[in-house]
Amino acid sequence: MASPSKAGTALAALREDLVGDVFAPQDPGYDEARTVFNAMIDRRPAVIAQCVDESDVVRSVRFARDLDLPIAVRGGGHSVAGMALGDGAVVVDLRHMRAVTVDPAAEAVRVAGGATMSDLDHACRPHSLATTGGRASTTGVGGFVLGGGTGWLDRCFGLAVDNLLGVEVVTAEGRRVHASADDHADLFWALHGGGGNFGIATALTLKLYELPEFSIALLLYLPEFGPEVTRTYRDVITAGPDEASGAVLYLCGPPEEFVPPHLVGSLLCGALLTYAGSEGDMRKVAEPLLALPHEAEVVGAMPYVDVQCMLDDPPGMRNYWSAEYLTGAPDDYVDVYCARGESLPVPSGTLHALFPQGGAIAAGPHEYPVPYRDAPWGVHPFGLWEDPADDARCVQWVRDVRADAQPWSTGAVYLNFIGDEGADRVVAGMGAENARRLADVKRSYDPDNVFRFNHNIRPA
Repeated sequence: MASPSKAGTALAALREDLVGDVFAPQDPGYDEARTVFNAMIDRRPAVIAQCVDESDVVRSVRFARDLDLPIAVRGGGHSVAGMALGDGAVVVDLRHMRAVTVDPAAEAVRVAGGATMSDLDHACRPHSLATTGGRASTTGVGGFVLGGGTGWLDRCFGLAVDNLLGVEVVTAEGRRVHASADDHADLFWALHGGGGNFGIATALTLKLYELPEFSIALLLYLPEFGPEVTRTYRDVITAGPDEASGAVLYLCGPPEEFVPPHLVGSLLCGALLTYAGSEGDMRKVAEPLLALPHEAEVVGAMPYVDVQCMLDDPPGMRNYWSAEYLTGAPDDYVDVYCARGESLPVPSGTLHALFPQGGAIAAGPHEYPVPYRDAPWGVHPFGLWEDPADDARCVQWVRDVRADAQPWSTGAVYLNFIGDEGADRVVAGMGAENARRLADVKRSYDPDNVFRFNHNIRPA
């Protein structure tokens, strides 16, 4: 650890050299700069460097290394587990780096490291192009992609990492490297699911696909119909094309115009069928769901960019998420899933989601560290509430969902859906053999484990 005088001199130099803003604990604006999406997270970094370009990122990394401080990386999104902050760390904050450049002829897009899905999707929409993104517009592109990347389009376009063409990275040495299939191929492989362990992704290039039309059927049912809805949705997806995706959800009725006032705040079962195609084709797939008695519906063509906003959850709430990936969704699991849905904390913003995989996910490249690829279904308990007094019951409910799923669990997990659940779960998110190879790559690019505020891979 550097002496106070050296640290003071270095901080003054960083303030002078950085184009963006620098915040230390004594500065006005520090508390705002360290606030993250999840109100359960309260950490005090040593310095927050709000970078505006790659040169700022390099300066911030070198500052941290000179003072022997660890580095936390803040992308554009949620950091629901709080990994964008570290007590006593230097936070390299990329939120001002949000440029998105679409190349329609190449069907590719370059996305700066602090961009959100909203930035990406709005840039692609005028060209009728899209790529697999998260299930909310406020998700950060960088962390989402490097963690694997699953969303409404993955059954037809593959996981986000399957569409990764290149990454601009600032390493732990403050060196700029370009990682692709031809350059730093070991690093490029590791960035397909290994997260932020190996450096700071200042820009990512992704493959795009034509998406001229998108449509949805969002149907809300009384909870007693949950088992029938869930089985019907499962059968619809199993028999349907890869363009069909979505989820079954238990939720509290949201205060939206399409929800009858007497159901707002009440427990409901929902079916969301997303469709990468026309309303007419979607309606044919959704017909069995539409035939079930439901209380509310939104059915029709809708721009993909608008669908991405439908499940946005507000910042400043308390969040605890997890997931299990399943060998299937047979009737006995459906009964267990629905029974736990009946106990969802009410009222709250909590979601109990059962979502399909398959299609292009399962058909995609198996060499990457994404071991959940072959699971046909996943369950995602998404705890979201306001009152700290509800912490214990809401966290326990999420853990109960996981426990329920154990007889059907593949053992793999998508790390972007979970917080700190221990070293074994990190391995479960990468695969045991992959974890060993990732540790070798970590040793090459970050031997001192400077980037450790993440689902951490220790250098071999």
